[in-house]
Order: sequence, then structure tokens, then C-alpha cells
Amino acid sequence: MAIAALLCWLVTAVLGLTMFGLWLRNGGLRAARGDASFPTRLVPPLIFGHLFLAVAGLVVWIIYIVNKEVLLAWTALGLLVLVAVLGEMMFLRWKNGRTEGTPESRFPLAIIYGHGLFAVATVVLVLLTALGIGT
Repeated sequence: MAIAALLCWLVTAVLGLTMFGLWLRNGGLRAARGDASFPTRLVPPLIFGHLFLAVAGLVVWIIYIVNKEVLLAWTALGLLVLVAVLGEMMFLRWKNGRTEGTPESRFPLAIIYGHGLFAVATVVLVLLTALGIGT
């Protein structure tokens, strides 16, 4: 189960990094700096906080897989919950402003919903692993 969670986490990360790259390429940072020609609803602290916590959680999860310390699994789950809260905030901001011509309005729907689907699967698999189910 731990390896399945890792694989889901990695797919989620690839999809998330794809969106991050699209946001950057479409002027996301310029928009965040206040360039009126590039409005955005996603602010850097939200994006970078989500990214940093997700990477930190992934590192903790990999260490858990190597060491099998249950506390690490619960720590990774706690980080994932924070990541999910920030991700949901970004999703709602995107959803409410996706027709405004923002850098994030150009994200392909399949990537957005795929990212969310794999993220939920990751949280469930990490929780089940932390609870000792399926080991």
C-alpha cells in the first residue's frame, strides 16, 4: 500500500508541476507582481506553500518507506492535509475566475481534475497505510 501511495503521489506531483509550469509560462509571476495585463487569482504564497508542503510530505513519505517508522507516515499524512487545504483554496480560486483570462484559466481540465483525483487517492492510501491496513 505504501508503494501505491508513492506512485499516486508521484503522478499527482507530475500533474501539479505541469500546472505550475503552465502558470509560469502564461505570466503567473508577472500577474502576481501586479502587472495589470496579466491578472491572476493565484497568489505566490498559496502556490509555493502548496508546492513546498507537498514536496516535504513526499520526502517524509519516502523516508517512511525506507525506515517503516509509523510516526513518519502520520507526519506525511498531516502534511498532506495541509497540502489538500491549500489545494482546495487554489481550486476554488481557479473555478471562480477561470473565465477571466488569467494564466491559470488556460489549464487543461483533464490535468486539473486528474491532479485532484490522484491527490485524493494519495491521501486515502497514506491514511490506510498509517492505520496499518493492507500491510
